[in-house]
Amino acid sequence: MTRVLFALGFVAAVAAPSAAQKIVITGGTHDEANVVVSAKLTPGGSTTPNTVTLPDGTHIPAQVAAGSLPGDKDVGQYLVFVLPMVKAGQTIEVTPTMLNHMKAPPQFQFTDTPGESSDLAYNGRHVIRYFNPPHNPKDHYYTFKPFHHVYDPVEGKTLLTNGSAKTDKDGLYPHHRGLFYGWNIIRYDGKTVDIWHGKDNVFSQHDKTLATEAGEVLGRQRSLISWHGKDGQTFATEQRELTTYAVPGGTLIDFASLLKTDRKSVKLDGDPQHAGFHFRANMEVSKRGKETYYLRPDGKGKPGETRNWEAKNQDSKTINLPWDAASFMVGEKRYTVLRVNHPDNPKEARGSERDYGRFGDYFEYELTPNKPLKVKYRVWVQEGEMTVEQCEAIHQAFVNPPTTKVVSGG
Repeated sequence: MTRVLFALGFVAAVAAPSAAQKIVITGGTHDEANVVVSAKLTPGGSTTPNTVTLPDGTHIPAQVAAGSLPGDKDVGQYLVFVLPMVKAGQTIEVTPTMLNHMKAPPQFQFTDTPGESSDLAYNGRHVIRYFNPPHNPKDHYYTFKPFHHVYDPVEGKTLLTNGSAKTDKDGLYPHHRGLFYGWNIIRYDGKTVDIWHGKDNVFSQHDKTLATEAGEVLGRQRSLISWHGKDGQTFATEQRELTTYAVPGGTLIDFASLLKTDRKSVKLDGDPQHAGFHFRANMEVSKRGKETYYLRPDGKGKPGETRNWEAKNQDSKTINLPWDAASFMVGEKRYTVLRVNHPDNPKEARGSERDYGRFGDYFEYELTPNKPLKVKYRVWVQEGEMTVEQCEAIHQAFVNPPTTKVVSGG
């Protein structure tokens, strides 16, 4: 991956600190890449910063944003920016700055098509699409769960993910769709339902958009999704939030979910192939499985080789995997998708890989009114191949982000 700072040659010479503050960033024990820095703002600033000034005098975009799921929504506002690299133990002092632009800089923008989808673009390039039509009993298989498509990170013209199908005969395992989430064995009130496959008219549905933010650094959308049983009644509600960051060389996505119930107990169970949070590649990949390989913390796998957790023959390399990356071909180009598991997510996480580009993990969990389910994952998508070291640097930035401290400017 090429690491470059954002070029701001189109910015006017007028630049002033937004307040008498500086942000001190201190790296952890590992080198980190694509480092999302989120510093809580001190109330009362006279101006709103839109960049931070680096020690060498250059600038990178910054955006004032609300906290993110699952734990920071009510904590205040943050100044968010992305550093390409932070070395282990490195200290970087930046200054929040307000720049007056001669020309509008590249930004994220949402475009909604009610009853169909919500699209996120960056500087006119398609990035992700939230497929969210209401559930239609007459078109059940097509509408039984919302998910997110991912476009290629260079031109935004090629879909890297599999979409919604009219029947289960449309390709290989068409119930696997984009970035998606669910369980195939859910027990509550003496019932067992399968929201993964949508059997017996079970479905999840986008109910409304709760919040949307779009700017120079990130595009974020939080949605309310209801989970329905065979009788059509809601047994759980979910807040699902996707945040996409402007990063050179690829697409950086954070997935977060907060799942709640008012039932006495909802037990989430299943198997590695049919539960949890997963990525499913374009249907074309199912015909090119011999070109697909997985990159893991212990190295690059052979083309077509996969690892899957099995109850009777457990492989430790499929349990609580910190990250996993699939590399596959769509059209004439190779893409790599890295999926990072956060250590705060429930354990034991049991992994699954398929050569058609569906991979992820699941865990068992008992949902109660007093014990909601909170999860967060990071996804990095890029053209070309990656190395273990590159994956590890992105992983570290997510699970051990650098510390930040707001201090008075001198």
